[in-house]
Amino acid sequence: MKKSIFSCLLVCSSLVLAACQHQTSSETANSLIPEGSRIQNIRTGAALTPQQLLKVLSDAPMVIVGEEHTNIAHHEIELWLLQNLQQKRPQGSVLLEMITQDQQPVIDEARQSLATGKSLSESQIQETIRWNKGWPWPMYGKLVTEGLKGPAPLLSANISRARITEIYQDSTFPAGEHSSQKAVRDKISDTITVMHGGNIEAKQLTAMLAIQQHRDRFMAGQLLNAPQPALLFVGGYHAAKDVGVPLHIQDLNGKPAVVLILSTQGTTVSAAQADYVWYVPTIKK
Repeated sequence: MKKSIFSCLLVCSSLVLAACQHQTSSETANSLIPEGSRIQNIRTGAALTPQQLLKVLSDAPMVIVGEEHTNIAHHEIELWLLQNLQQKRPQGSVLLEMITQDQQPVIDEARQSLATGKSLSESQIQETIRWNKGWPWPMYGKLVTEGLKGPAPLLSANISRARITEIYQDSTFPAGEHSSQKAVRDKISDTITVMHGGNIEAKQLTAMLAIQQHRDRFMAGQLLNAPQPALLFVGGYHAAKDVGVPLHIQDLNGKPAVVLILSTQGTTVSAAQADYVWYVPTIKK
């Protein structure tokens, strides 16, 4: 039986990610594309080559890429996408869920240092940008470094810890007819409940739902205000068109972004959730 994509994706980055073993790979373009992976236009069912997908994405003013946070293959695809998209046309901006708004000044500082020729080790980069260790550096380091050294600004796409605390204590919700639909909030709530083994108090559930939607609203605003073409890397649940950032873009009266979800073979991604899906083989244990 195929699993729903929502059973495989994390809701809140504030939750500690499982420790994952890092696998080294060549920096050549072909090595970053997982063997046995496949790309599909969900609406038409047509298969695409990586180069055909690049053409589609390079023509889009805004692209949202949704990942499974602990999937090594997804991080390699993201690095491949960033490297190749900025070769096809000038990249306007790159946004990461893994960077919070209060980190933006130190991100800019690191970019300026690297741009002036200063050499920074990986540990120095992590220290300079105050990297959150909840996001394993072996997973994200190459993508972050590529973003820091690239010609386009690297921008935050997540609210600060202080803002999360405020929302948790006073659980208000962002306004908007699309994101406020009962079906949307019920689906997010169900996922949060499942992640807590069904054992979560109503007040805590409401708070976590509010945090999730404020995070999605912030991501939407950052994406809309970012220099275009803009490329946003987030968890798949944030990327999903039926519950995540795309709904908040609608609430802000923005033009739709192209959504690519990175998934695993055996899961189901529907046209209601994304425009394109890139499936990678299941990791053998």
